[in-house]
Amino acid sequence: MKKLFTFLTLSAVLLLMSNAFAQDRYVATDAWAFGFGFTYPMYVGINDASLNTSEFYGGHILIQRNWSEHVASRLKASYNHVAAQYYTEYQAQTSEFVENNMIVGDLDLIYYFNPCEPWSLFLVTGIGVNYNKPENAWVWTAEELEEGFRENLDGESNIGAQFNLGAGIEIKIGEDWRLRGEGTYHTMGNSKIDGKDTRAGDQSGFFGGSFFGGNSNDSWVHAELGLLYYFSKGEPSKYCQLYTGIAEVDYNRVEDIVRRYQTTPTEVDYDRICEMVKKCMGKTEVTDKWVLVGVNFDFDKATLRNESYPILDNAAGILLSHPDVNVEIQGHTDQIGSDKYNDELSLRRAEAVKKYMIAKGVEASRLTTSGKGKRELLFNESDPVSRFYNRRVEFHVK
Repeated sequence: MKKLFTFLTLSAVLLLMSNAFAQDRYVATDAWAFGFGFTYPMYVGINDASLNTSEFYGGHILIQRNWSEHVASRLKASYNHVAAQYYTEYQAQTSEFVENNMIVGDLDLIYYFNPCEPWSLFLVTGIGVNYNKPENAWVWTAEELEEGFRENLDGESNIGAQFNLGAGIEIKIGEDWRLRGEGTYHTMGNSKIDGKDTRAGDQSGFFGGSFFGGNSNDSWVHAELGLLYYFSKGEPSKYCQLYTGIAEVDYNRVEDIVRRYQTTPTEVDYDRICEMVKKCMGKTEVTDKWVLVGVNFDFDKATLRNESYPILDNAAGILLSHPDVNVEIQGHTDQIGSDKYNDELSLRRAEAVKKYMIAKGVEASRLTTSGKGKRELLFNESDPVSRFYNRRVEFHVK
């Protein structure tokens, strides 16, 4: 009964943990996403004037390609309406509202700092093209135009390059949906987006003098709030599974495992298992022989399977709560193959589990490994199911 209780408890832990893991951020090795939302633009660096009052609004759409868990690129188009009233050094009173409709296309690179969390901070940088047409712009007098570094831009279409640098956060609100907030600073390659150009001359081209032209170039910022929908995903991220313990649980396999370790077949009462876990998880007993039910391997492989992670996470938690316990991790194989080969294979399986335990915070000095090969079979039958359960790992308290 003690052995059966241990197996039922571990199986129940797997079921309970899966509910918590379902809340974690699903991350794929690669993905495609479509996004849209609102934009709030604002001038921050304009020449010879200061903002008195302003009206800003806009929107954006984007297509994004996630190349890995950390790196993505995107192509974004946005519309930004700016209506600003300036106070200039050339006039004792405020001017009329200068309206500008900016249509912007950006190509950006994104780096996610913590992609495995339900929320992830990111840094964005890139370049773009800004098409704008100021209306009711400031009109210079003939005397001012004679100074050589000014031109009238009222009603003139302008195209300028821009450099982008910003940061944001992406929050999971569903398996495929993310809420995204971002703030970005844009340095223009010219000085025209406010309807004034104080350095017309030879520096009024597409790139102007430089992206980092100091006070000679205009700059603006925008904040945006939107949604991101991942419509295509690659394989689930093994990096994030290792980091968070995410696993897709095969409930039929869990039930089959429980049944096989019982003396007589019976239906599994999951409600009773949950009650047992609530009573016993706080004071987990570490027995001399600890079979990790559900930590099995594919034929001729030493790679951990997805369903192994929750069980190993629980085992790591127990070891961390019992710092005085040292264990020997024993790997096992099925009955196919030579003794020498199976000894080596079983040792590799034990080493794989040891590395995972260390990654979860268990000190390496507390863990030793050994390969038992095919000498200690759980089942002598040679059918595929029996051989699968023989390919296992056990903890032995030292």
